[in-house]
Amino acid sequence: MNLDYSVVLSKLPIFLDGCLVTLEISFFALLLGMIFGIGGALCRISSNRFLSGIAFLYVWIIRGTPIMVQLFILYFGLPQLGIKMSSMTAGILGLAINTGAYVTEIIRSGIQAIEKGQTEAALSLGMKPYQAMVRIVGPQAVKVCMPPLVNQFIMTLKNSSIASLVTITELLRTGEQLIYTTFRSFEVYTVVAVLYLIMNSVFMIVAGKLEKRMERQ
Repeated sequence: MNLDYSVVLSKLPIFLDGCLVTLEISFFALLLGMIFGIGGALCRISSNRFLSGIAFLYVWIIRGTPIMVQLFILYFGLPQLGIKMSSMTAGILGLAINTGAYVTEIIRSGIQAIEKGQTEAALSLGMKPYQAMVRIVGPQAVKVCMPPLVNQFIMTLKNSSIASLVTITELLRTGEQLIYTTFRSFEVYTVVAVLYLIMNSVFMIVAGKLEKRMERQ
């Protein structure tokens, strides 16, 4: 086998452009996913049966279907109903909805891991329910949720590669386009893998330092 990385590495600026698109998709998907997840978790633990039921259905449907199918419904299916969106919007929204379902369960389990007696004690001191959640339960739940949240965020970054299927030119699709011109499949895919590894490693290092700082508080 004759490997030649010089041709592929000469295209490094193009790979980096793909990395920027991947990071952009991941950032907004994570941001929206956290919003969906926090809202979903609060609904899941709510005493309102309608809200908890809607949140349960959301988690059940999204976790029970492939993310690829979810993206295809948003980008290829909804136009049949008259709802059209750009590939970037569909990609970000699809990843956010998928991430939000998993974040919902992570946060719900984190909140419920805190002893109910602490909430009851806060309420007995005159705090309102939302104050008890923000001041007492929330900070403790964040520490419990941090490790699984980091894992989920890494999964979202890797899942961003699926956005290439709805024509977003992120890192993986950039690599596939370069294969058409360089005919260097092995070299291109290994470079793509290394770039994903670098991005995830940086994220894990930052998340690890944040987790240690929170443990000291």
